Amino acid sequence: MDFDTFRQRVLQTFRLDLTSYKENQLRRRLDNLLVRRKLGDYQQLFDQISRERQAYEEFLDYLTINVSEFFRDPQRWQDLEQNILPDLLRRFGQLKIWSAACSIGAEPYSVAILLEELSPGKKHVIQATDLDKSILQQAQQGIYHADAVRHVPPGRLSRYFQQQGNSYIIKEQIKNKVQYFRHDLLADKYDTGYHLILCRNVTIYFTRQAQDKINRQFSQSLVPGGVLFIGGSEMIFNYQELGLEKMTPCFYRKSARRG
Repeated sequence: MDFDTFRQRVLQTFRLDLTSYKENQLRRRLDNLLVRRKLGDYQQLFDQISRERQAYEEFLDYLTINVSEFFRDPQRWQDLEQNILPDLLRRFGQLKIWSAACSIGAEPYSVAILLEELSPGKKHVIQATDLDKSILQQAQQGIYHADAVRHVPPGRLSRYFQQQGNSYIIKEQIKNKVQYFRHDLLADKYDTGYHLILCRNVTIYFTRQAQDKINRQFSQSLVPGGVLFIGGSEMIFNYQELGLEKMTPCFYRKSARRG
């Protein structure tokens, strides 16, 4: 089975569109996976992920690159805390927020912490999604190693986490604020009515065509005046075509004139 046939079979069997991933990066990751699992070719890989749940979950891990930490890229999170969220709270009151491709949950929990401090007692909707069911289960557990909380100030660390040995467990007051769902950005329907969408350091692994499709759907999912928060290594060049306005690095606002 060659590479193209493997992609077609994965699409038919698992409804995963690998043609939307950048080919060189995808080949490199899959070749690493073949070596890791001591497999000779793509046929053996396909057979294995079709038979074994653990092999399939590891395959998803290689696709999604589950690297995350609390308040990753602190300067941008400071922008969110000091400018973006206060403005959204003033204009909309209660917020509906989506953390897309949320990985281990550090991102949506970071948002929940900020909202707990900026609008204590107010109920907001924070939805977090990922392609990988196993990583969603890990996010729901809310248990983290020290490296994941390295950007959390000591005051927040003691207030929102319980330390057990070398692990930090997010407290229930924050954990209960986030709802987790499985969602495929390339295949599944997008909900609407969001005031803030976070999708950071994810679309860089996709083709330009897939990026445009995802960003267009993000824009359609935002309310007018809603904000899209992307990663520091990403940029939306055609943001005006999508009905977005550039705010500051990593932040785009849906134009109020677009319904």
